[in-house]
Amino acid sequence: MSQRLDGKVAIVTGAGQGVGRGIVLAFAAEGAHCVIADFNEETGQQVVREAEALGTKASFVQCDVTNRASVDATVAHAVDTFGGVDVLVNNAQRAPYQPTPLLDHTDEIVDLCFDTGFRGTFYFMQAAYPHLKESKGRIINIGSASGLEGSRGMGAYGAAKEAIRSISKTAAREWGRDGINVNILCPLANSPGVGKLMEADPGFEKRVTSSQPIGRIGDCVDDIGPVAVFLASEDSRYVTGHTLPADGGSYIVR
Repeated sequence: MSQRLDGKVAIVTGAGQGVGRGIVLAFAAEGAHCVIADFNEETGQQVVREAEALGTKASFVQCDVTNRASVDATVAHAVDTFGGVDVLVNNAQRAPYQPTPLLDHTDEIVDLCFDTGFRGTFYFMQAAYPHLKESKGRIINIGSASGLEGSRGMGAYGAAKEAIRSISKTAAREWGRDGINVNILCPLANSPGVGKLMEADPGFEKRVTSSQPIGRIGDCVDDIGPVAVFLASEDSRYVTGHTLPADGGSYIVR
């Protein structure tokens, strides 16, 4: 059976855990070589070992997504190590794990969400563009229902995610004729971040799953990974500028 991403080169940010790790392992299972870009070397190197155990090549880069030079160096590492870039997944994003009302938002909270989320995504899109143009590649930017629906206590985080969605749609229009498809994936999965939200808000899981058609929080590898594989593969060649929730129906577009 042929692998859908055989020989493709993917950069995945925030790949040391959670959704990023799930996407790397799904990509590796489909034959992609992965650059794991993360700030935490210990967890990042563990994901390298897990990916390589699936029979592909992987490499870790310690990356600060808020620093343009660090981002540029990560893209250069992918090109030098694997020969190019076919897929870029912008997953890195930090946020307060304690829901915070708008009136209690500080400059530090806003800066954290926008610097690690929007700014990091923007830097990577610019840095990877010439290589993605050459490969007719794919960009998958991670959004969130917190932005789509305006979740309570998640104002800056949701706003940063909507800013990411906005530049993704702009890039889809501007770069489509260059052969680059750009889509937004909005996952709900049992990541460390969601785990911390559940610790801070014991009623979170019940509220989410009680009204959700499928009735559970997703798995990063088995539920989110395959959706990212679709967006990274030739199967999605006619899909761009699209927002795709992978959340068990938690957010159904009206």
